[in-house]
Amino acid sequence: MRCPYCRSDNDRVIDSRASEDSFAIRRRRECLDCRRRYTTYERIEERTFRVIKKDGTRVPFQREKLKSGIEKACWKRPVSDAQIEALITDVENDVLANFDAEVDSRYLGEQVMTRLRELDQVAYVRFASVYRQFKDVRDFVEELAPMLRQSPK
Repeated sequence: MRCPYCRSDNDRVIDSRASEDSFAIRRRRECLDCRRRYTTYERIEERTFRVIKKDGTRVPFQREKLKSGIEKACWKRPVSDAQIEALITDVENDVLANFDAEVDSRYLGEQVMTRLRELDQVAYVRFASVYRQFKDVRDFVEELAPMLRQSPK
């Protein structure tokens, strides 16, 4: 590890401990040349995956892009940031458990819609209207019909 002050590659670890979130190791180091101290973090390199879009192109998965779409669907709804984060994490974990390197965007969209439907039905319909590219009011009615049949009056 190079010292951020003198750029020397001669240091020693003074202290190591798990970080607050337990997903990293915090190491306190001392440069043996300039004697200054600094902190480094060691983290697991997470597996990344690519999304196969509808047009066949492959792009890196972007958690923020997915979050943005879900936040728009949940705008002015009683859905907390923590619930949105949990939904995204759940979808990510599902993808990492079931796919190696690539996942179809349709699978991602269906996973989000399944979870949104349980979380907030209005947010679900908003997300579905964009994801499934509703053209007119009939598309909304077709999407709502099964939900209306299931819900108690």
